[in-house]
Amino acid sequence: MSEHAHATNEKQSHDAHAHGDGKWELWLALLSGALLLAGWLAEHSLGEESLIVRVLYAAACLAGAWFTVREAFENLRQRKLQIDTLMLVAAAGAIALGQWAEAALLLFLFSLGHALENYAMGRARRAIEALSALRPDTALVRRGDTLVEVSVEALVVGDIVVVKPDERVAADGFVVLGESSIDQSAITGESVPVDKRPVVDPVAARAKPETVGAEHVVFAGTMNRAQAIEIEVSRTAAQSTLARVVEMVRSAEEQKSPTQLFTDRFQRVFVPVVLALAVVLLFAWVVVDESFSASFYRAMAVLVAASPCALAISTPSAVLSGVARAARSGVLIKGGAPLEQLGVLHALAFDKTGTLTKGEPRVTDVLPAVGVDERELIGVAVAVEQLSDHPLAAAVVRDGRERLGATPVPLATNLQSLTGKGLRADVDGLPVYVGKRTLFAEIGDADIPDELKARMQGLEADGRTTFAVKHGERYLGAIGLMDTPRDDVATVIAQLRALGMRQMIMLSGDNQQVADAVAKSVGIDSARGDLMPDDKVTFIRELQAAGHVAMIGDGVNDAPALASASVGIAMGAAGSDVALETADVALMGDDLAKLPFVIGLSRQTRRIIRQNLWASLGMVAILIPATILGLKMGVAVLFHEGSTLLVVGNALRLLAYREPGNAA
Repeated sequence: MSEHAHATNEKQSHDAHAHGDGKWELWLALLSGALLLAGWLAEHSLGEESLIVRVLYAAACLAGAWFTVREAFENLRQRKLQIDTLMLVAAAGAIALGQWAEAALLLFLFSLGHALENYAMGRARRAIEALSALRPDTALVRRGDTLVEVSVEALVVGDIVVVKPDERVAADGFVVLGESSIDQSAITGESVPVDKRPVVDPVAARAKPETVGAEHVVFAGTMNRAQAIEIEVSRTAAQSTLARVVEMVRSAEEQKSPTQLFTDRFQRVFVPVVLALAVVLLFAWVVVDESFSASFYRAMAVLVAASPCALAISTPSAVLSGVARAARSGVLIKGGAPLEQLGVLHALAFDKTGTLTKGEPRVTDVLPAVGVDERELIGVAVAVEQLSDHPLAAAVVRDGRERLGATPVPLATNLQSLTGKGLRADVDGLPVYVGKRTLFAEIGDADIPDELKARMQGLEADGRTTFAVKHGERYLGAIGLMDTPRDDVATVIAQLRALGMRQMIMLSGDNQQVADAVAKSVGIDSARGDLMPDDKVTFIRELQAAGHVAMIGDGVNDAPALASASVGIAMGAAGSDVALETADVALMGDDLAKLPFVIGLSRQTRRIIRQNLWASLGMVAILIPATILGLKMGVAVLFHEGSTLLVVGNALRLLAYREPGNAA
C-alpha cells in the first residue's frame, strides 16, 4: 500500500480516500475478486483467448484499480511517486505482457488489503472519536421560572442546566442544586459512579471555578445515574474537558515516536534503492539469457514485493491503538514519543501532596493529658479552630466534629491569630491557646508537661504536624495532623516494583521528617524534602543523566518539573488547563492506580512495534530475493498484503489490553 496511505502526517489525505471507512473500496475489491474468479473459471472452460475471459479479467482490473488510480493521480499531481503508482505500473506491465490474470490478481489483492487496512485503522480512530459522541446535542436551560431547550453550542458560562436522571451532562460545570451519582468513566476512567453535591457558596465557585472540589464538579459527556441536578456552566462546549481530550488525542497521531521517525528515515533510503534495483533488473536480459518481457516482469514483481507497506504502518497503527486504549481508561497520552518512553523509564519521581497523599490534612492523633477526657480536648480545640480560616483549622473542625458526634461544642470568642505560632481565644471565660510547642515557651506560662512534650516530639518525628491545647492553667493535651497517604498508594508502589521499577523517589516541599515518614509509609525508599519548585527541576535533570525519568505531580504546582522530565504525568487532570497543556500523560481521574496500567500498556506497545518491524522487514527480506529468482507476482502480492494486514491486526490487539487486576 502507499506511503501516502500510511503516513500519519498525511492523515487527512488518507482519510479523504477512506470513503466512508472504506466501505465502497471494500465492495469494489470484493467485486474485483468475484470477477477474477469468474474469469479463471471461464478460462478453464472457454480457453485463454476467449473474449469473455479477457472482458472478465479487464473488469476485475478496473474494479480493483478504481480507488488506486484516483490516489495515484493525486500523488502525481503533487509530484509524488508513491507505491500506489508503482503498483499500477506493475499491473500495466503485466497486461502489456498479456498476463491479464496476474494483473487482475495484483489489483484485487492490493485493493482488498487497502480497504481492509482502512477499515482496521478506522476502528482504532473510532475508539477515540466515540468520545465526542458522548456529549448531547441539546441542553435543558433554566430561564427564570421556565426551562428552555437549547443547543449545546449555544451554552454560555453562567447558564443553569437541568440534568435529569439517565441523561448525559451537556457541559462542564459545578452542581448548584440537588445530589446525584455521576458515571464519569468516559473522562476519568473511574469504574463506579461518583457522588456529587451542590457547592456551599455559588458566588465563590463562580469567581474561581478551578478551585471547586471534585465532589461538586461535573464534566460534559458524563452520565447522571440518580436524581435530577442543576449545574452552572463553567466552560463552553468548545472548551470542555471532553472536547479538549478528543482534540488532543487526535493531534497525538501527528506526534511521531522515535521508532516511527526511524522507519521514516529508513524508507527514504530504502525506496530509492528499490527503484534503482528495479531499473537494473529491467536490463537483466542484456547479461542473462532471457527475453526482455521476462526481465520486465521480474522488475515489476520486485517493485511489488519491496514496497514497504507493512513497515510504514507497523508503528503508527500500534501507537494509535495504544493511545485509543489509554483514552478509554481515562489516560490521555500525547503522542507516540511519551507512549514509547513510558516503557523504558529509569526512574519515577513523585510529588507528595495530592499525588501520594490525599492532598488534605486529617486528624490522625488525639493525645489527652493525664486526667483529661478526649471529648473535652477536641471540643475546646474545635471551638477555637472553627473561628479560623486556616486549612489546618478546617481539618480539625471537620474531623473533630466527626469524633464528637452529638457532644456539644463550647462557644469561643475573641479570636486572636498569633501568626506562625497558633491561636488565642476565650472559652468559658478562660483564655485558650492552641499552637506549636514554641508558642507556649514564649507566652511565659508553665511549659508543656514533659510527658506530653515527648509524645508530641514522637509524632513530629513520624511526620505529624502537632499543636497543644491549653485552657486556663490546664494543658488539655495535643492533636496531630497529617496529609495521609492515598488508600491504594502502597499497592500501586508494589505493582510498580513488580513491573521492574526500582528507583522511585518522592519530592516534597515539606520538611525532611515529614517527607521521610510519608515515603516510608507507602513503600518508597528515598525522599527529598524542603524542595522549592526550582529544586525539583534540578533534581529531575540529575536523574535524567542516568536515563528516562517520569515526574508524577498534580499538574499545577509541579508544572516546571513535569515539563523538565522525560515524561510528565499529571494526576487528576480533568478540568485542569495546566495539566492538559504541560503534561505528556494526563491521568484524568484522581487515581494513581492508572500508573501501572499505562506503563504496562507502553511496554506492550513497544513489544508489538518490535514484532511488527521484524515481521515487515523479514517479509521484504524474503520476497525481494524470491521475486528475483522467479517468484510469481501474484504470490508476492499475496504474501505482501498478508504481512500488512498481519501487522495491523497485531497492533489492534492493544485495544483489548487489560488493566492489571481488571477484566475490563
